[in-house]
This record gives sequence, C-alpha cells and structure tokens, in this order.
Amino acid sequence: MPERIAALRARAAAAAAAAGRNADSVTLLAVSKGQPAQLIRAAAAEGLRDIGESYLAEALGKMEALRDLPLTWHFIGRLQANKTRQVAEHFAWVHGVDRLKIAERLAAQRPYHAPALNVCIQVNLAGEASKGGVPAAEAPDLAAAVASLPRLALRGLMCIPPEEADPGRQRAWFAGLRQLRDTLNAGGMSLDTLSMGMSGDFEGAIREGATIVRIGTALFGPRGS
Repeated sequence: MPERIAALRARAAAAAAAAGRNADSVTLLAVSKGQPAQLIRAAAAEGLRDIGESYLAEALGKMEALRDLPLTWHFIGRLQANKTRQVAEHFAWVHGVDRLKIAERLAAQRPYHAPALNVCIQVNLAGEASKGGVPAAEAPDLAAAVASLPRLALRGLMCIPPEEADPGRQRAWFAGLRQLRDTLNAGGMSLDTLSMGMSGDFEGAIREGATIVRIGTALFGPRGS
C-alpha cells in the first residue's frame, strides 16, 4: 500500500502542476467501502486521514474499530431519509445531498455541540436515471436553500459523470461542474469544494479544478481482495 499511495500522490501532484495548482489543494479521499478496518489503518499510517464510506452500518463499525485514529469521515453514498440522524451524528462531511428534505433533516439532527456538518450538493450533469443528483438547472435554488440552514456548511458540489473513453469528453463533464460552481460563486456564494474524479479519471478531474478526489480501487484494490 505505501507504493500505491506514493504513486497516487505523484500522479495527483503532476495533474495539479499541469493546471497551475499546488498539490496541497487536492485531498485524496480514501474510499473504503467493502474494505476491512485494518486496511484503513494502514492507509492512515501513510498519512491518509480522509475516509469515504457509502454504507452506514459498515461505516459505523469501522469508526468504532478505528476510534483511536484522527480520521475525518465522509459519507459519499446516496442518503436515505431514515439514515440521516446517524450520518448527522457521526460524519464530518456528506457529499451526496440532492434533496432539500435530506438537508433539512441533517441540519435538524446535527448535534449542537458538533461543528457544522460540511455538505456538497450532488449534481447529475448528464441526467442519468441510475444516479442521484439534482439537475444542473435546479442546483442554484437547492444551493440557496441549503446554505440558509443552520448547523450545515455548504462547501461545494459533487458529481459522478458518465464514463467516457475519450479523456477530453471526460474532462468536459468536470469542467461543467466547475463552471456551475463558478456561476454560484458569482451570484454571491463562497463554495470552495469540487468533489469529483475517481480511480479511473481523477487526473482529468484535478486538471479541471477538483479539490477532493474519491479513490477506492486504485488505493485498496478490488473490494474484498
């Protein structure tokens, strides 16, 4: 794993440099769904502190097993209304907010003693029925509503675009999310986060402004291996 992490950091740094950015502007989010706690511990030993999970019950078990480590937990799966309370109580970030109802529940259920819950609005850029996310045209209204809620910090946007064989077409999706973020900021928001790019396309995402890239397979290998 140390070699994989070093290689990922080098690739991320090169992509950032190509875009005129500092490597420190990109966070490698270790997507550990389906992976055992000991592999997360090994990743943490190499300096990875941001951990992404999609399945709540699995994540809570790992949090308990790794409670001695200073980890930042991100919920990156599609969030159901009946699971918002535990997510609001245990996670520092939620990347997939695409409905006001979910945001309202997270705000109401975030403990008062905890810092604001960092959230990203998921945008379905291609209108794919198989994926969550708000249509881009509806993102401004949702962002304005979420930004007004207490105990939430609207940090930015997230996307899972279609897979493209052509890197240029792939980058175009990421550029679209960046442009939407820039439009929202021009309208008065202060969004600093673009959660986009995964194992197969994170370099293109970084070149288009990604600040968080979600890396699973390239870091841990196939799930369960």
